[in-house]
Amino acid sequence: MHAITEQRHLNNHHRDTLLHIFRHPVSHNIEWRAVLSLVEFVGTAEEVHEGRFRITLGPESEIFDRPKSKDIDTQQVVDLRRMLKNAGYDATLRCDAEGADEAPMSDEPATV
Repeated sequence: MHAITEQRHLNNHHRDTLLHIFRHPVSHNIEWRAVLSLVEFVGTAEEVHEGRFRITLGPESEIFDRPKSKDIDTQQVVDLRRMLKNAGYDATLRCDAEGADEAPMSDEPATV
C-alpha cells in the first residue's frame, strides 16, 4: 500500500481527516466539511442534487447524502475507507524531511 505522501502531499487538516477516517474503532466525530475538503483535494466532489454529492476517488464513484448533522455516519466512514484505500490512500505516514520508515497510525503517545 502506498503511503499518503506518495500520492499527493496533504496538509495537516487533510492528514488529520484521513487518519480519523481510518481510525479503529470508527470515529463518530468526522465533520462533513472536512471530508469534502479532503475529497476535493485527492479526488472530486460534485453536488448533483440538493445535498447529494457524487464523490470520485480514483476509479470509483459513489453518491453520498449530506448528513443532517455536521458529522458523517458510520456507513459513510466505511465507504470512504474503501474508496480511499482503492485509490491508494491509507493511514500510513512517512516523514518526508528525514526519509523515515513508514509507521502505522497508533493511539499510543509518541516517545521522544
